[in-house]
Amino acid sequence: MSDEVLEKVRALLPAIEKRAGTTDEQRRIPDATIRELTGAGVFRMLQPARYGGLEADPVRFYEVVRALAAVCCSTGWVASVLGVHAWQLGLFPQEAQEEVWSEDPDTRISSAYAPVGRLEPVDGGYRLTGRWSFSSGCEHAGWAMLGALVTGAQGRPVDFLTVLVPRSDYRIEDMWDVVGLRGTASNDILVESAFVPAHRVLRNYEQARLKVPGQQINPGPLYRLPFGAVFTCAVTAPVIGAVSGGYASYVTRMKERVRLSLGGGRFTEDPFAQVAIARAASDIDATVLQMDRNLHELYELAAAGDEIPMELRLRTRRDQVRGTERAVAAIDLLFKTAGGNALRRGNPVERAWRDAHAGSVHVANDVERALAMYGRGAFGLTVEDNLV
Repeated sequence: MSDEVLEKVRALLPAIEKRAGTTDEQRRIPDATIRELTGAGVFRMLQPARYGGLEADPVRFYEVVRALAAVCCSTGWVASVLGVHAWQLGLFPQEAQEEVWSEDPDTRISSAYAPVGRLEPVDGGYRLTGRWSFSSGCEHAGWAMLGALVTGAQGRPVDFLTVLVPRSDYRIEDMWDVVGLRGTASNDILVESAFVPAHRVLRNYEQARLKVPGQQINPGPLYRLPFGAVFTCAVTAPVIGAVSGGYASYVTRMKERVRLSLGGGRFTEDPFAQVAIARAASDIDATVLQMDRNLHELYELAAAGDEIPMELRLRTRRDQVRGTERAVAAIDLLFKTAGGNALRRGNPVERAWRDAHAGSVHVANDVERALAMYGRGAFGLTVEDNLV
């Protein structure tokens, strides 16, 4: 079934590519694109089968994401993060999953994980207040997953939670006017004293320990994978896809220049451009190969019911951030050698350059932090982080 989704998405790519400029200018994904992705099954790829999902191998999901991002990174980014939230909801208690999907299995969820919300314990749950930024695709979602802290008597944090909130309990403020990933509409979410029942809460340490309530009803291997692997790949795969698309556009343009020169036009062969595409192609291939390898190994261990070693979790994060770093380096190299035409707004290379750099500043793409964790693990030191 996941291969069918990819086939359907490939048929949609020409239309999505034509809308890329409009998506960028209007700072949102067109409703037509969201309908097409929904119809193709993209948002259900990581959704539990009991709620109409495909429970697809994550390698296949990120292949779809890269294909979308190659023609429109904003579309690939929103498809990626909203698709991953369907996976994360599968980790919540059954009652929460029923609330979201029982009436409409196509209901989507956005997120803003920064622990800026404040939770006050009350009978049956919590009272939530806060303001969150950077909730990609929030206007296309009916629910939101938000990061929040429970504070003790001294005002100090005692617990870090992800809470699930319906659209009726928050408002969206349009704050997204940026240089890259403009179409993601990653706007602010505001909550004022909303009640959150206990079943709509997921403790982050439970995610890190791979012991979550949703596994009781979703026993498949997909829901035994580390959040630190599945989510972080969701913000690297679109960057890789965007750079792949920029690379393809660059090669096409250079081929056209060569063709014109052979027909009598003026063109001086540029060996630096030839070296640039070789380096960029190698870096793009390396990122895809490492990401797919790590996700495949994680999935195989989960399917066998084996423990997922910390060494593999750390390696996955190492390669994920290096994947983003390599992709950005590749598009920088292409941008520098593409000539003055690359400066024109709307140019695929220019847009890929902006989008890749924008994606690289996401906290999950913090290279130094992730590499330091890998180094600690390699030296036998304890690593404690929610994104591993």
